Amino acid sequence: MAVPAETTSSKLTGKYFLNKSLSDDTDNILALQGVSWMTRKAIALATLYVTLTHTAEEGEVELLVNHQELTGGLGSSTETRPLDWREREVSDKLFGDIITKTRRAKAPDLEHDYLKEGWTEHSLEYGVINTVGHSDTPKSGMTWVAEQIFDVQEVNGERRFVKRIFFTGPKGEEVTARQVFDYMGPV
Repeated sequence: MAVPAETTSSKLTGKYFLNKSLSDDTDNILALQGVSWMTRKAIALATLYVTLTHTAEEGEVELLVNHQELTGGLGSSTETRPLDWREREVSDKLFGDIITKTRRAKAPDLEHDYLKEGWTEHSLEYGVINTVGHSDTPKSGMTWVAEQIFDVQEVNGERRFVKRIFFTGPKGEEVTARQVFDYMGPV
């Protein structure tokens, strides 16, 4: 289901679920992050629900709270992401110890062409939500980087909440993926 007209890169608050038929398979990314085969197969069968709370109060740092839940008893996680481009340590049940930072960025200024593609006029004018997360190698023993964009794109003629991912694996492998979400309603 398409997002409401008022949903933009400046106002992403809502409840969503991953539309697998419109999304790319992320199994290769999960494998490169060290997620076990059995867990990856369970994730492939599960439904991913996302609740975003996006606030942008005048004079304050913009804030995105991202709550994700996988069905089938795979768990949930909540991450608060101030858009201030400061690194924060996060301990994630699925990915282990990671370091993340988030900001609003202009799509043409992003490093990877894949992350620049397909954004709305509003996104191009006001910027997209850009998150970079990487393994905390000394703690996790893994080495990878995932850069993501959260925003609205037109998919098959409908405005949808989309995450675009540019992933770099432990041996320099580059994998791209797009996750397209159906809108379920307001928070």
